[in-house]
Amino acid sequence: MTGFPTAILFCCDHNTIRSPMAEGLMKQLYGTSSYVQSAGVRNDVDIDGFSVAVCHEIGVELDRHRARSFEDMRDWGEEISGFDLIIALSPASHAVAQRLATAHPVDVEYWPIPDPAAQGETRDARLDAYRRTRDQIRSRILTRFGEPQSR
Repeated sequence: MTGFPTAILFCCDHNTIRSPMAEGLMKQLYGTSSYVQSAGVRNDVDIDGFSVAVCHEIGVELDRHRARSFEDMRDWGEEISGFDLIIALSPASHAVAQRLATAHPVDVEYWPIPDPAAQGETRDARLDAYRRTRDQIRSRILTRFGEPQSR
């Protein structure tokens, strides 16, 4: 794909940690330069409170995020064909994205970002794991899309 994508979908397992972080960071950095959404393989839990907390620290609001699955997207009338780029952040979402994209002209990239949910035994250790995930996603976004232009 050449140029800045017009529509990007980030995906992970549940759409509660990594993909909402990526969606929020992308919107913070690039505003309306691209249509950005996120989804999960499953939609069976609410947004993770640690995700909300660590993103709030850097001015990314995830409080109103509602987890959704690929199936929810389809049910709500949003098709994979409406995106130029899908960025999968987990092995399961990568497999689903590749399968869904075969019938559409959409590029799929895989960024293996570890799930912070099982890391750390204390609250502070868990927050640190989530911060590392947030910062890793932010770094990948900046590497892939470049420094944001002033809006």
